[in-house]
Amino acid sequence: MPYDVVDTEVSPTGRLEVLSRAEVASLLDRSHGGLHQLFRDCALAVLNCGNELHDGQELLERYKSFDVRMIDRERGIKLDIIGAPASAFVEGKMITGIREHLFAVLRDVLYLGDEIRGNPKFDQTTSEGMTDTVFHILRNAGILKPMTNPNVVVCWGGHSISREEYDYTKLVGYQLGLRGMDICTGCGPGAMKGPMKGAAIGHAKQRIGGRYLGFTEPGIIAAEAPNPIVNELVIFPDIEKRLEAFVRVGHGIVVFPGGVGTAEEILYLLGILLHPDNAELPFPLVFSGPKSAADYFRRIDEFIAQTLGVEAQRHYTIIIDDPDQVARELKNGLKLVRDFRKDKHDAYNFNWLLRVESDFQQRFRPTHASMRQLHLQKDQPSHALAANLRRAFSGLVAGNVKAEGIREIAKHGPFEIYGEPAIMAPMDALLGSFVAQQRMKLPGKEYAPCYRIVGKERA
Repeated sequence: MPYDVVDTEVSPTGRLEVLSRAEVASLLDRSHGGLHQLFRDCALAVLNCGNELHDGQELLERYKSFDVRMIDRERGIKLDIIGAPASAFVEGKMITGIREHLFAVLRDVLYLGDEIRGNPKFDQTTSEGMTDTVFHILRNAGILKPMTNPNVVVCWGGHSISREEYDYTKLVGYQLGLRGMDICTGCGPGAMKGPMKGAAIGHAKQRIGGRYLGFTEPGIIAAEAPNPIVNELVIFPDIEKRLEAFVRVGHGIVVFPGGVGTAEEILYLLGILLHPDNAELPFPLVFSGPKSAADYFRRIDEFIAQTLGVEAQRHYTIIIDDPDQVARELKNGLKLVRDFRKDKHDAYNFNWLLRVESDFQQRFRPTHASMRQLHLQKDQPSHALAANLRRAFSGLVAGNVKAEGIREIAKHGPFEIYGEPAIMAPMDALLGSFVAQQRMKLPGKEYAPCYRIVGKERA
């Protein structure tokens, strides 16, 4: 069926007004090594904001004729946009917030292609090199504000949640905003949008100009288009750098109900906090939702206990149906973070002291072979097991919503996940509960499992 589209031309502002001929050529380059396809796909996702479409592959199919062309002029460039979703426009003019997001995509795609990719300064084979990459992407985007007290709360949770859960995220965001805390999320809808909407009201009442940070990456942006409240958007090259940015920039984290993507985020953070080098480092972490989400967090808590043990459970607090208490817990936790960093002379805007090992930084490409080879056994430290569990859930996210993963499943069938029965049984139970609670189902579709749990060693 046809969809309403708009053709337009837009000009960038600020330093993007002037691009070098090499940068323009790279954006025009449609070869495998060029940036055009990456920029085109991310730009389409940004312009799709507000549409109830969470399937990246379907988005690309729906707007096959969409394209972005560069008009190179002596006094600067223009973007010639063809076949953009009409929802990005009012009275024929692109919505200002969406226009800002479009040029944030341009800024980050250029920086990744021109400054990061192939630059020996950012050695992707070392942990330090990858952390430096995250730092420079954030600094280039203007995220790292100097001389600011720790007040950034990261909110994780599902992009497709119930209305009751969504309203609860707004209530928590409101209480955080009243207490002067800024919000950082994955920038999409659902539990990523709700806290920002709530905080915006809290900030307005306190006459605070709030920051609403959105961190995304090309593989997920089509399924989680940046919501228009985001006023500082950053595109990272992959999920691993996106996750590291959350824990380096955030001073505390609230986890709302979600699905496998939320479980991936939880396992990522717990794996880092379980490392002995991070034992003394304060990092407030709260799981919270309305009464209807109590069983969701009970299942998550049981899974963590059965796989990572009691020590992992000590790193978080579960608060059900009490937004005030969530905000108080974070406020008190952020004071501990400030005191710790002040004592250790660590930066307030980037958590340099946090130890993030390469297991959490190396890009994991979910294929049938890589998913089968995951080491899901208890004969390893708990932080190492958490890293492998994180990879397993990352593969399921790809199989559910990422275009590349969906194509892999369509071609070869469900991923097979092998491991020790003591780990596979709890994982199977947790994923089964997600399916029963419709947390693995895309809106308007019946869920077809992209995985098969095999509770034994690989043959």
